[in-house]
Amino acid sequence: MMHISRRMDFNLFKGRAAWLNRYVGWGVRLIAVFLALVVCGVLIYLITKLNPVKVYAVMANGAFGTGRRLWAWLRDLALLLCISVGLAPAFKMRFWNIGAEGQVLVGGIATAACMIYLGGAGIPTPIFLVIMAAASMAAGALWGVIPAVFKARWGTNETLFTLMMNYIAIQLTSFFVPKWEHPKGSNTVGIINAGTKAGWFPAVFGQQYMLNVLIVAVIAVLMYFYLKKSKHGYEIAVVGESENTARYAAMNVKKIIIRTMTLSGAICGLGGFLAVAGADHTISTATAGGRGFVAIIVAWLAKFNTLTMVLISAMLVFLNKGAIAIASEFNLSNDVSNIIQGILLFFILGSEFFINYEIKFARREHREKEAKA
Repeated sequence: MMHISRRMDFNLFKGRAAWLNRYVGWGVRLIAVFLALVVCGVLIYLITKLNPVKVYAVMANGAFGTGRRLWAWLRDLALLLCISVGLAPAFKMRFWNIGAEGQVLVGGIATAACMIYLGGAGIPTPIFLVIMAAASMAAGALWGVIPAVFKARWGTNETLFTLMMNYIAIQLTSFFVPKWEHPKGSNTVGIINAGTKAGWFPAVFGQQYMLNVLIVAVIAVLMYFYLKKSKHGYEIAVVGESENTARYAAMNVKKIIIRTMTLSGAICGLGGFLAVAGADHTISTATAGGRGFVAIIVAWLAKFNTLTMVLISAMLVFLNKGAIAIASEFNLSNDVSNIIQGILLFFILGSEFFINYEIKFARREHREKEAKA
């Protein structure tokens, strides 16, 4: 009765400029968000008898109501965006890196180790930050290159391999937490260098989290041009479309896989640096906070465009902050806020289906002809 086929392009306006079709695609996404908000509003009223508009206002206030909340939103946005950008090259190559959570954790471990063991060495802050960033990127790159080597040489399943690396990273974190615990017996690392603030991000333009935002903004722009304009980016795209085509074009597929996953892991590891040195100033198994998995949604919805990831990351962080606000303001459980987030994501993912696929219904005469045959 119907046939689902992939669209070559969103050709609602055939014969018109290509940019118009792209804007139509974004229009479909905005309609999906609006419909999701309507459904969420009805659900909120049925469950709580509250005015949905008032609930949405509380969500906005929870994310942007004060300067402190705004910068906390930007801080969390920067961290999620950093991890999402790290996943972009691997996913574009069709290497399903599900290990960002672990790569962030090992990057955080490396950063915390530098802060604990080098914090009293009197190293100037700019040099110290570079050392910590390099250490976190090296740790994340190692965590990314191990499954890449196994995939390139022995064809192992990268999804399962990178997922298992997450659990190893969690156990490593659990090992170091009691080793570095402060005070003794607390089973927590506590705030590292609370007195001297050695290794902490300095305030830039009077804002504590400005450096976080600037670092990730630079990385996002550089990754955009790397994937879109560079030779390496072209090779990643070709390998992602067909490894056989890449080999026919004399590309070293094994080298490209290892190189790309090294870069992916390094940027995700840098996320651990941002979380430990730029935000929490401590390390625990909750440092990544599930962002490695949320970043998969961001990268996929953005179709690996790092600039588009900014908008999607901003929306998801807003939903998270807003959900916490309404749970506190109206004494609701976290389940209600999670339902709201789930409905919004469901509608957004559904809009991607209609943008990328079209449904064709068979005519009655054609169906009758097929039935007789």
